[in-house]
Amino acid sequence: MTTNHRIALIPGDGIGAEVLPPARQVLDVLGRRHGFSLSYTSYDDWSCERYLREGAMMPADGIDQLRDKDAILLGAVGYPGVPDHVSLWGLLIPIRRSFRQYVNLRPIRVFEGVDSPVLGARPGEVDFVVVRENMEGEYSEVGGRLNRGFPDEIAVQEAVFTRAGVSRLLDYAFTLASRRGGRLTSATKSNGIVHTMPFWDQLVTERAASFPEVAWDQEHIDALAAKFVLEPARFDVVVASNLFGDILSDLAAAVAGSIGIAPAANLNPERDFPSMFEPVHGSAPDIAGQGIANPLGAIWSAAMMLDHLGHPAAARDITDAIASVLAKSDVRTRDLGGTATTAEFTDGLIEFL
Repeated sequence: MTTNHRIALIPGDGIGAEVLPPARQVLDVLGRRHGFSLSYTSYDDWSCERYLREGAMMPADGIDQLRDKDAILLGAVGYPGVPDHVSLWGLLIPIRRSFRQYVNLRPIRVFEGVDSPVLGARPGEVDFVVVRENMEGEYSEVGGRLNRGFPDEIAVQEAVFTRAGVSRLLDYAFTLASRRGGRLTSATKSNGIVHTMPFWDQLVTERAASFPEVAWDQEHIDALAAKFVLEPARFDVVVASNLFGDILSDLAAAVAGSIGIAPAANLNPERDFPSMFEPVHGSAPDIAGQGIANPLGAIWSAAMMLDHLGHPAAARDITDAIASVLAKSDVRTRDLGGTATTAEFTDGLIEFL
C-alpha cells in the first residue's frame, strides 16, 4: 500500500512562491521512485500582502487548518512595508509555538563546486548541524514598553529559560551527536549573562551525563562565532539558545558559501503536531518575480521533510543530487556565480535525480 502524506504548502512572500514549485517537482519524482505519494494543500494568500489587505498574515483559524497535515513546507516571509516583527509573529512564530516545534535544525555543509569565502572551509571537511532552541529563550513574549514617546521611555524584554524547554532540546542534540560524529559544542555566554546562561550550562552538564559516548565542550558565543570562521571543520553538533542559534546558523550558512542553499527544519520530535520545513534565505524582494531565485534551500528543506516523514533513502537521493549538480555541472543560479534561471537549475538537478 502506498503511503500518502498530507503536505501544507505556504509560499508566503517574495521568492517563496518561486522556490516551492521546484521543491514539489523534486518531491514528486522521489515519491514515484520510492513508492509514496504526497497530497498538497496550498495556502497561497497567507502573506504580507494579505496583511496589508486584511490586517492579518493568515485567517483566524489558520492553525486549525494546518493541524491535520503531516508536514508544512514554507517558502519565505517578509515584504517591504510590513515590519519584520509583524510578519514573523503573524505567521511563522505562531506555527512554531502552536505545534511545539521546539527544535530548529540547520545543517551546514560545504559542497564541492561552491566556493566558501572562508579559506579553510573545504568540501568534505565542513559538515555540521546547528540545533537551535525554537520556542523560548531570548524570543519570549514577556516584556513591554512604558512611557512611549517620552524622554524616559522604557523597553523591557525578558529571556525565559525553563528546565523542561532546555532539557528536551539538549536531549535531542546529544542524541543527534551520538548518531553523527560523537561531538557536541554548547554555545553560552555565562561570563556576561548572570542567570540564564549559567542555568543553561548547568543543564548541559546534567544532560551530558546520560550520553557518555558524546565528547562535549562549551564556547562563549563571541569566541564561537570567530571559530566558525577560523576552524569550521572542527564542529559536529552545535547546540544553542534561540538567539544564539539564530545568529550562528546564518553565519555558518555564509561560511558554506551561500545562504541561498541553506535549509531549516522546525521539528516537533514527538510528532504530536506537524513539523515545518523552510529555506533560510528569506523573501529576497529585490529579485522576486525575475525567475532567478536559487531553489536549493527549498529543495534541501524538502529532503529534511522526507527524512522526518520516514523516507531517509529518498532524502539522501536529494542531497546526493544537490552534491552532484554542484560538483559536476556548470549550471548555476546568479547567487552562485551563474546565469541559470530557477527553472533551468531545477531541470539540471532533476537530471541527476
